[in-house]
Amino acid sequence: MLKNYFKIALRNLKRSKANTAINVLGLSMGIACAILIFTLIKFHLSFDSFHPEKNRIYRIVTEDHLEQITYSPGIPSAVGNTFRREYPFFEKTAMVYVRKKRQISLPYRTGDNKFQEEEGVAFAEPDFFKIFNFPLITGDRNNILSEPNTAIVTNRIARKYFGNENPIGKTIRLDNKLDFQITGILQDIPKNTDRRQEIYLSYKNLKDHNPWVAQENWLGYAHEQQCFVVLKQGVLASTVNKAFPEFTNRHYQGDYQKEWQFRLQPLSDIHSDINFDGVMPKKDIWALSLIAIFIIITASFNFINMATAQALSRSKEIGIRKALGSLRYQVFWQFVAETALVVFSSTCLAFILIILSLPFVSNLSGIPFNISFLYDRSVLLFLAALTILITFISGTYPGLILAGFQPVLALKGKLSLKHVGGIKLRKGLVTMQLAISQLLIIGTLVIIRQMEFTRKTDLGFTKDAVVMLPLPAKEQTKLSALRSELTALPGVKTISFCNQVPASEQNNNFEIVYAGRTQKENYDVIFKAADDQYLSLFGLRLVAGRNIYPSDTIREYLVNETLIKRLGISKEDAIGKNITVNDQKGSITGVVKDFHNQSLHAAIDPLCITTAVNYYSTCAIKVSTQNLKTTLAGIQKSWTTVFPENIYQHEFLDQRIAHFYEQDNKTLQLIQLFTTITIIISCLGLYGLVAFVASQKTKEVGIRKVLGASIQSIIWIFGKEFTQLLLIAFIFAAPLAWLIMNNWLQNFAYRIEIGVQIFIYAILSSFCVVIITVGYKAVKATLVNPVKSLRSE
Repeated sequence: MLKNYFKIALRNLKRSKANTAINVLGLSMGIACAILIFTLIKFHLSFDSFHPEKNRIYRIVTEDHLEQITYSPGIPSAVGNTFRREYPFFEKTAMVYVRKKRQISLPYRTGDNKFQEEEGVAFAEPDFFKIFNFPLITGDRNNILSEPNTAIVTNRIARKYFGNENPIGKTIRLDNKLDFQITGILQDIPKNTDRRQEIYLSYKNLKDHNPWVAQENWLGYAHEQQCFVVLKQGVLASTVNKAFPEFTNRHYQGDYQKEWQFRLQPLSDIHSDINFDGVMPKKDIWALSLIAIFIIITASFNFINMATAQALSRSKEIGIRKALGSLRYQVFWQFVAETALVVFSSTCLAFILIILSLPFVSNLSGIPFNISFLYDRSVLLFLAALTILITFISGTYPGLILAGFQPVLALKGKLSLKHVGGIKLRKGLVTMQLAISQLLIIGTLVIIRQMEFTRKTDLGFTKDAVVMLPLPAKEQTKLSALRSELTALPGVKTISFCNQVPASEQNNNFEIVYAGRTQKENYDVIFKAADDQYLSLFGLRLVAGRNIYPSDTIREYLVNETLIKRLGISKEDAIGKNITVNDQKGSITGVVKDFHNQSLHAAIDPLCITTAVNYYSTCAIKVSTQNLKTTLAGIQKSWTTVFPENIYQHEFLDQRIAHFYEQDNKTLQLIQLFTTITIIISCLGLYGLVAFVASQKTKEVGIRKVLGASIQSIIWIFGKEFTQLLLIAFIFAAPLAWLIMNNWLQNFAYRIEIGVQIFIYAILSSFCVVIITVGYKAVKATLVNPVKSLRSE
């Protein structure tokens, strides 16, 4: 019986080649997109899920409750050390301090012995490797990093540095200062972990690398210094969180008791919580999931439309089967077998589409996809469930319609549209497809407009033709030598030493006390160290006072307008007043016009600029765009002359700012891709419905042509129906799209307004798609000889 079902199904599919092709193409694109989206979501949800004690691993994080709450994945070093001593909640704890973009050299090796590690290094306590499952290939797991000046590296790093040599006992040097002996080799780090460092150093050497971070500090912290814990069996995170206020009240005084708040963050939330530097927001994961559902629904509706449209042409076949004794359930399962055959063919084609698109999708998403992911057990289970679901959604309703035909009416050819669900059902399905398409189109347009806004918005400073170089050393002699070398280059206009450029994701936030006030302000101020050329190079404008004078120490401050407003004073009154930032007193000499000190996701913060050589880490150079290649070569030569032991690297400021929106742009590109596919699938559905409508209006079109109707008026008969469907779809899609995208825009402190023009563009673009899709079939129907139309049955 089953064999017979599939044999007949194959014959019917061959007989309707055009409809079969539309169904297979639509479903294959839908299945391919669903698998790719599932894999994307699975990858992001799997981060750090391979650790055996993952459900008990937490990170202690900081919430700074000032005028606004600020969040940090880091904590003061004293908090982590003291809390684990005073409370018995934790089975294991480990402090870790990460420094990215570090230079590693091999001091006892000649030739190429310097390496720039973008992910940097991590100073970790020994229990870090009892918390996280990073297996050790070689070395004593019980004594990992227990001794100072010891290091462990991944197998990849060992091969990179030493080739086939045994790396155990070899020495590596950090930033040309600290030597470490390799005592162990780790397995290569998996792709799905946020712990990307491949070089781990003894935490006991942190005091040699960064004394300020290593000291017992209660009021200062670095985002890079984090504390991970494993709760004891039976201990709840809520119990620990309730203990933190008591801990804070014991160790902090006055306003600090309200300001400093700590809590546990589950390991499973780290990758997605953007408040604490998460990479993939949960909103994006939900958006991709919703798009996958939309695509599958759209493709399934296509199949239902096409199948029910063909039902009348198969009425006599069903009538004969029933007259010869076929039961209703047999007819139903025959059609389900046809659906399963189409879905199976679509799945095979989907695999081909996925394989062809893998390089493109991998580049788009930033995930290193390869063919092996198709054989992953979870992907295969998802595919099996998806195939069954699509077969059920697409095959059940048309199967019930066909199985319900009355044999007498079917054989006499007296079945009408009401027996196959009517034209209203098909119009309803197409309307839903159009609504989904418009929802995605509006969403895409909003994201595009916001991304354009971020690119075109005046940030308040000059970002073009600015080259940034690292400063490996802060000695005044080195800085003076570098300035002299660079000044001699013809293409160099201005040079400034600073710790951060105007807009940066890594800022120092310090307390501020204004002159005459005994209490610190209820907010932190961003601290930027820079020389007197900073304003000139970046085109920052003074609205009051003068620029700071050259100095090696902190004597004077420039402040921005936002800080003046927060202090509640006028620009003129601020000049000459003293402020104390991070216990460093100086007088305000000028007020700088506000500029964006972070991405447009964040509001402009109170900010000060002062001279402090010990903070300088960047050399910013304004260059001429003429003979740029020659200028860059000269800059490299000059820098290498001053810092011969370091690896030269440069970066343009506009490129760094573009990194602020890297994740947003990836999300936009993915949504654009899947929106385009959804529109294509909807077009296939439209084409199928137009073909059905045209077949039902064959005689009507013939009569109208005989009576003198023009081609344009006949085309409008088709066009007005679909225009109505489009408008109905827009009425449903527009409010929902506004709600969703307005919520997405809340992630930006500076954002566009969702104006009426976006909705106009969306409806016009949808209208163009409908015209192209409907117009082709409508014109073809109107050009048929009316004599043939009137003869048709």
